[in-house]
Amino acid sequence: MNKNLARLAARRNRLVDRAAVQRAALAHNIAPWRMPLALADQGISAWQFIKRHPKWMIGGSVLFAALGPGRAANWVGRGLLAWRMLDTLLGNTRQPEKPTVAPRNTRAAGNSATG
Repeated sequence: MNKNLARLAARRNRLVDRAAVQRAALAHNIAPWRMPLALADQGISAWQFIKRHPKWMIGGSVLFAALGPGRAANWVGRGLLAWRMLDTLLGNTRQPEKPTVAPRNTRAAGNSATG
C-alpha cells in the first residue's frame, strides 16, 4: 500500500508541475487579448447600465437636442470636471483592483492522508 501512495504522490507532483507549465503558457497566449477583452467588458457594462437606466439616455438626448452639439459638449465637459474635482476633494479616488487568483493546493501528498 505504501508503494501505491508513493506512486500516487509522484504522479500528483508530475500533474501539478504540468499544470503550472500549462498555466504559464495560457497566461502568455492570453496576454495580447487582455486589453481588447477589457474594452469589450467595459462596453458590455455600459450597455447593461443603459438598459437598466434608460432615463439617462433620454435625458442626454434631450439635453443634446436643446443645447445643440457645441453647448452640450461644453456643459458635459464642465460636468465631468466638476465631478472629478468633487471626487478628489471628498477623497473617493479608487485604485484599480488587482485580480484575485484562487490559491493552489500546496499540501504535500504525504500530509493529505489521515491515519
